[in-house]
Amino acid sequence: MDTKEKALSLHEKNKGKISVNSKIEIKDRESLSLAYTPGVAEPCSRIEKNPKDIYRYTSKGNMVAIVTDGSAVLGLGDIGPDASLPVMEGKAILFKEFAGVNAFPICIDSKDEDTIVNTVKIIKSSFGGINLEDISAPRCFTIEERLKKELDIPVFHDDQHGTAVVVLAGLINCAKLLNKALANMKIVINGAGAAGIAITKLLNKVGIKELVLCDRKGAISKERDDLNWVKTDMLEITNINNETGELRDILKGKDVFIGVSAANIVTGDMIESMGKDPIIFALANPVPEIMPDIAKDNGARVVATGRSDFDNQINNVLAFPGIFKGVLEINANEINDDMKIAAAEAIASVIQDNKLSEKYIIPDVFNKNVTEVVAEAVKKAYQKVK
Repeated sequence: MDTKEKALSLHEKNKGKISVNSKIEIKDRESLSLAYTPGVAEPCSRIEKNPKDIYRYTSKGNMVAIVTDGSAVLGLGDIGPDASLPVMEGKAILFKEFAGVNAFPICIDSKDEDTIVNTVKIIKSSFGGINLEDISAPRCFTIEERLKKELDIPVFHDDQHGTAVVVLAGLINCAKLLNKALANMKIVINGAGAAGIAITKLLNKVGIKELVLCDRKGAISKERDDLNWVKTDMLEITNINNETGELRDILKGKDVFIGVSAANIVTGDMIESMGKDPIIFALANPVPEIMPDIAKDNGARVVATGRSDFDNQINNVLAFPGIFKGVLEINANEINDDMKIAAAEAIASVIQDNKLSEKYIIPDVFNKNVTEVVAEAVKKAYQKVK
């Protein structure tokens, strides 16, 4: 069987990938009376008197809701909430396997912003954190911002911030490897959706000034009259020289290309036109913006993709398990920029400086140290400002 057939067989045989398992054994009347009636009344009463005791007596403190409307599923697009459930179950497995965090899919049959926000607000009592997933731009930005303001638990859109954190981690190590100042890098980000916007914002937060964001029409500049509100807002922190033109034009002389866009849109001659020792993060999946061998043959010094069969995989699983593990352990009520930067620095630090190479600028996704290092860094960053 090929991969598709194996995947179908796995899902059919197991009727999905997740289940609810009891932490305790119900073996006699006493254990039943303690777990349910009449014993359960006591923790209920305690929580009614002190709502914070919900973290003491229930699973809330280690439970994440994976919320989607299925409108922007990676590689599949707008497939709807039903068809997105296998992806969300897979995400729940990653939470559990990599961080010991329980997570449950919440697939909402609506694309209405108010409906999604209100649904999450209504169910929030059961969860210690909200992971937004595969919601299309620009709605994903406003949904996240509204929930961050209206909930007292952390909200994190992984498509945005998980990607941004791992990209930053990779760039930190590229800067070390190539002896370049991160803040002085000239960077082009192609793809102005959720990931591209978040990557740009986080890179700006760490002091990188020369950032040009591109979409399928080229550079997002002050000369454009076709920009939505998100892209217009990005002009406040990008394209300080008001560069115009197509991606081919914008790449000339730049140090870094970060693609979160479409397959095969970068050519070898475009890589040749970049600055010395260019860094290429071609993250479109399953086919990157340029294949690693072509990029290297045309002068790329470091190449990363989103694929597991190439060196330097930029994978969100390096970020979100540890981030949520950290915030849940201390009952944090937010995930802020300082915590994201701390997570990126922690991921980068897993690789010792003398071990860095062009083929090894980001830890392997199965490196067991990553989750713990990230969790500790996130907790310290949160506690520093509280």
